[in-house]
Amino acid sequence: QLVESGGGSVQAGGSLRLSCTAPGFTSKRCAMDWHRQATGKQREWVARIDPAGSINYMPTLKGRFTLSKDEAKDTVYLQMDNLTPEDTANYTCQSWGLEQSCSGRGQGTQVTVS
Repeated sequence: QLVESGGGSVQAGGSLRLSCTAPGFTSKRCAMDWHRQATGKQREWVARIDPAGSINYMPTLKGRFTLSKDEAKDTVYLQMDNLTPEDTANYTCQSWGLEQSCSGRGQGTQVTVS
């Protein structure tokens, strides 16, 4: 339902851009959260974009991670800059909203920073 892409391996200080495509995301006015989970650690919330375009980040990530969306493509992007090994995790997008059909979750994409 939601299709993620963009993960991979990068050296510390590098950048990656994740994308999550959710058909109907814009027309249904859905919101989207990104989460991540590192091996052996709890899942943690990363960022959110709401239908109005308001964006919130986990405080410790603000300034390095940037969310944006392309409404024409129903795609949300998570730009991650100045990555550190502590950012290594599986990243998942999840959409939600007033319409039940907003509910969905991506397959997850692995980000490895060395």
